[in-house]
Amino acid sequence: MPTAAAAPIIRCVQKLVLYETRARYFLVGSNHAETKYRVLKIDRTEPTDLVIIDDKHVYTQQEVRELLGRLDLGNRTKIGQKGSSGLSRAVSAFGVVGFVRFLEGYYIVLITKRRKMADIGGHAIYKIEDTNMIYIPNDTVRITHPDEARYLRIFQNVDLSSNFYFSYSYDLSHSLQYNLTILRMPLEILKTETIQTRQESFDIFEDEGLTAQGGSGVFGICSEPYKKYVWNGQLLDIVKNTVHHDWLLYVIHGFCGQSKLLIYGRPVHVTLIARRSSKFAGTRFLKRGANSEGDVANEVETEQILCDASVMSFSAGSYSSYVQVRGSVPLYWSQDISTMMPKPPITLDQADPFAHIAALHFDQMLQRFGSPIIILNLVKEREKRKHERILSEELVGAVTYLNQFLPPEHAIVYIPWDMAKYTKSKLCNVLDRLNVIAESVVKKTGFFVNRPDSYCSILRPDEKWNELGGFVVPTGRLQTGVLRTNCVDCLDRTNTAQFMVGKCALAYQLYSLGLIDKPNLQFDTDAVRLFEELYEDHGDTLSLQYGGSQLVHRVKTYRKIAPWTQHSKDIMQTLSRYYSNAFSDADRQDSINLFLGVFQPAEGKPHLWELPTDFYLHHKNTMSLSQTRRSYTYWWTRGVLNHLPLPYDEVTCTENRRKLIVKKFHKYEEEIDIHNEFFRPYELSSFDDTFCLAMTNSIRDFMPKNVGIDPSPFTVRKPDETGKSVVGNKSNREETVLQRKTAASAPPPPSEEAVSSSSEDDSGTDKEDEGAVSQRSTPVKMTDTGDNIKITENIVQSMKDMYGINLSDVPSEDDLTIYTRFVQLGQNQHKQDKNNQQLCSKHRLDGVINLIHISSFSQDNIYEVQPPKVDKKSIDIFHAHIQAGRGTMQPLVKEDILMYREYIRNRYM
Repeated sequence: MPTAAAAPIIRCVQKLVLYETRARYFLVGSNHAETKYRVLKIDRTEPTDLVIIDDKHVYTQQEVRELLGRLDLGNRTKIGQKGSSGLSRAVSAFGVVGFVRFLEGYYIVLITKRRKMADIGGHAIYKIEDTNMIYIPNDTVRITHPDEARYLRIFQNVDLSSNFYFSYSYDLSHSLQYNLTILRMPLEILKTETIQTRQESFDIFEDEGLTAQGGSGVFGICSEPYKKYVWNGQLLDIVKNTVHHDWLLYVIHGFCGQSKLLIYGRPVHVTLIARRSSKFAGTRFLKRGANSEGDVANEVETEQILCDASVMSFSAGSYSSYVQVRGSVPLYWSQDISTMMPKPPITLDQADPFAHIAALHFDQMLQRFGSPIIILNLVKEREKRKHERILSEELVGAVTYLNQFLPPEHAIVYIPWDMAKYTKSKLCNVLDRLNVIAESVVKKTGFFVNRPDSYCSILRPDEKWNELGGFVVPTGRLQTGVLRTNCVDCLDRTNTAQFMVGKCALAYQLYSLGLIDKPNLQFDTDAVRLFEELYEDHGDTLSLQYGGSQLVHRVKTYRKIAPWTQHSKDIMQTLSRYYSNAFSDADRQDSINLFLGVFQPAEGKPHLWELPTDFYLHHKNTMSLSQTRRSYTYWWTRGVLNHLPLPYDEVTCTENRRKLIVKKFHKYEEEIDIHNEFFRPYELSSFDDTFCLAMTNSIRDFMPKNVGIDPSPFTVRKPDETGKSVVGNKSNREETVLQRKTAASAPPPPSEEAVSSSSEDDSGTDKEDEGAVSQRSTPVKMTDTGDNIKITENIVQSMKDMYGINLSDVPSEDDLTIYTRFVQLGQNQHKQDKNNQQLCSKHRLDGVINLIHISSFSQDNIYEVQPPKVDKKSIDIFHAHIQAGRGTMQPLVKEDILMYREYIRNRYM
């Protein structure tokens, strides 16, 4: 069945301007090129209701100017008055987070600052830097309430400028595998869905001119977001069915970082995206276990994406991804923090003999990831006082019960491993054992890659590659199943385990793209150091969100290479974490409940701060009994088993097709042309605006600084050979100078109040090197000018080290005199050469030697250059290269295959 030429739909609302009159707000949104506009009219005369009108019309720039001019003229107090405009510009923005109401009228939340954090196939991912909340009703109709200001402060306690991300064209709530799978749906299905969509939602196609485009074109696809990972879904629900979908900008919370890996000059982007669940969300001790719907606390989906940055296209580029999950143990359990103990006792709140909660949770995972579901349980197995072992015993019973009803080939795999016990042992290497687990996990689940196996891997098959699991399709490989890692807090131990699994998967991803010859990566290579830095930023961010502090036990801790200087720092961070959990987590939990709509204020209802607990807010079965009861034996959703090991959400069925918006475009329409969206070839744009992405890390930060050392990022190096470790022993002032040069885009350092520690493990191992350069370190203010000059001299490499030769700083007077005479001689010789050429052309002299240019340029000197004539064969090669960049590949002829086979035979056999 042929596949369609499909592309993600780019939202037309990327730049917004809010205009106001006394009776209306007019929100004008445009695309990046400012060629298409949409207008929302918001009524300001309603004190408590939200009245929004969207005419669904696409305006041109001239039409919008005329519309705003008429509105300005019509809203002036006197005709012809110029002193006070009837239409004033309130604020400029980049997107609408949503609308919220407490006890008075509605507010609109706008994104006023953004920062580009990553780029996937030309699709930009932005971080929210600043927002603005604007009260909609005007002062004449406002009904004041004494508690409104307190609710507003609680709502704004959720800092939207801290790790909230969005994209105009890439669905961040879904994985790369899902986003690329829907783009390869069969052509017949897309045609059917286009017709159905036009009939069911006419407003999407109004005034779009589909009939004038003819039969040829490209299908644009926009998918419904996965609600679990959307954090502003409740804020947009009130307008979801009223406005065009271009206005709906969905935001995720978690982490996003991108680093550049240079493989002999070939750029490869390594991206890490973490999606934090908005269900049962909260802080460390206040949200444990699972709720009545199977949503667990601290659930985060982490996806690592590898892409060849030299080709910016989903159809022609090479992309690979691997997904893993962390989350609390899916049981009814909690910890009582009223005792003021560092480690409150773990209690099971409800008996669940039929594993009802665990069944709901694993049913969600089977739908999203397929099978097998692999559980890596890192909690302690041996304890003097029974503490963490309570969770292990209960989880084993739940998994055993659920597995007896599943087919054996799709059973849940349970791997218990007491990581803390192995860490304390001097005879065991923790990371070696984790590496064995990681290899077995990746072999079971496989990974996603959008291209078939390379020809060289077929000629020279690797043993590990042949044992790889997953699902092989003609266009590549699909990941089936997922690893679910947990400890008690799902912070330190979990992050190290996920790093080791990610490192193993990264080796397979690099091998699948033809970048390494064996699917294996060693520690102490530049590539692994870069990946470790990315994962530590990821772990610190998630730990701050849930536990109130950064990581304590890092990869260096478990490798036992961290120095003793880290111990005192860990003690202070542990005390800081204890203070955060005891005194500030309750306020943070209230803010999250209000932001996510778990609690909605209303007249006659107890206020949020008056509630003794939020238990009933997160457990819906405490307020009303469910009308239907799930089976205790057939605990999965209907239809899920029929498609395993493939995830049900990625299967082409009627239910999933309803979640798609399919629309046909001309191939050069702006809504699907990501090349024009990214490069802006037809307008004058600044270099900084086009290439505004600054990487979190680059391989240049880890590469050796001296000439003569192998620049491969897969070469094992000593710690003193890499760029970061050379600077790691320097002072804080030198760190600041280096950070200004190489880490300008690093996330801002957390404040002293936010930096506390995790005491998740009580293992007495060494900690991370305090002197190592990290982008999380706090910049040091420098005032001494003399020291600055000295520092710069120490950091900048000498001319001999950089280029292999020494050059004098200032040429001598004799050298300048010789160089001046040389330039004058060259100018005189150029005039004489021209005269001789004219004479020779008039009188051809016999016996005179005519020199022939070796270069293809007929005129090639410092004064003039005449480009050579290009033959037809070279032009054809260039055109084929351009077509390959657009996704049209030239078919290989028999001579090409024979030539490549001969090359492989001579080179490797």
